[in-house]
Amino acid sequence: MTIEGIEIRKVALPLKEPFRASVGVFSVRDVLLVRVVTSDAEGWGECVALPEPRYSAEYVDGAADVLRRFLVPALPRNVDAHGVAPALASFRGHPMAKAALETAVLDARLRASGDSLGRYLGAVRERVACGVSIGIMGSVRELLDAVAGYLAEGYARIKLKIEPGWDVEPVRAVREHFGDDLMLQVDANGAYTPADARHLAGLDAFGLVLIEQPLAPGDLLGHARLARRLATPICLDESVESAADAAAALSLGAAAIINVKPGRVGGYLEARRVHDLCQAHGVPVWCGDMLESGIGRAANLSLGALPGFTLPADTCAAERYFATDVIEPLDHADGHLTVPTGPGIGVVPIKEILDELTLSSEWLGVGDRKADRREL
Repeated sequence: MTIEGIEIRKVALPLKEPFRASVGVFSVRDVLLVRVVTSDAEGWGECVALPEPRYSAEYVDGAADVLRRFLVPALPRNVDAHGVAPALASFRGHPMAKAALETAVLDARLRASGDSLGRYLGAVRERVACGVSIGIMGSVRELLDAVAGYLAEGYARIKLKIEPGWDVEPVRAVREHFGDDLMLQVDANGAYTPADARHLAGLDAFGLVLIEQPLAPGDLLGHARLARRLATPICLDESVESAADAAAALSLGAAAIINVKPGRVGGYLEARRVHDLCQAHGVPVWCGDMLESGIGRAANLSLGALPGFTLPADTCAAERYFATDVIEPLDHADGHLTVPTGPGIGVVPIKEILDELTLSSEWLGVGDRKADRREL
């Protein structure tokens, strides 16, 4: 398979309503898409970096720059997906940008061979149970109304974003209103410190599935100490950027559950390694959400159908967030999404919608540091 060129396209997806977490408030999701054109097919990948470097050090414009200046020029013209990471290994960090490029190469290769991403990764399920992530809201009443609406749509699990000042009371309200049978978990995005351990222990009373990333990403020892003080299982997200990170967290007792986000760990091949490691240690994993377009969501479904993904994914239907997506709606019913079975990631953008939402596009020749950039 010979790569003929690569397109980097920045797309703006307006959200139906602002989404607030401790890492920021989003009204529009700027999405970076990568299209790899080969001699046999073309493939798509999505960079999940956010507009500002708050969730991680990566951000949309920075990812575009590192792709343009370093990653694409370093990519051999004749390469398969397993060769992408070694070709880019000399550049430190930037797993989200690397993941987008690797995914696009893998998608093109699978489309050329007619294989689906799910089959290639080892998916064992045809449908994935989906949870929904609810941002920090203006009032408890507003939160309860939102939860009721998503439960009516059949979502299997509710995740609440929390931060200091919005944690115990909203969780108590949801638990008391909807009962003990509700699968409920919380996500702090690293908003707390070890000094908050006693306060976080107050969440133990509500039978949560997990508390996700309570402390700063680099504080594995702090998470291990906190885990010994809480009855609620700790799940790590931002702390895990590779299978090696996951192994370190498990050896320290810093996590009982791992949230696997392919973009965060550098791509679907590394995500499968994290899955395999956790499965070998009897540690459950689940697939998180980064407000992806349908391109990223479709690929995540293939990962979330692997056997070790035993908890509902965050990969809910895109219409939960966006009025308009770049693909046809994914098959969603009874709180489950159907895993695409077509070649590659199983979906392609709708050209007319993609063009309408595109902010800029640039074409890169592999090994060429010059780009043909168009502002739209």
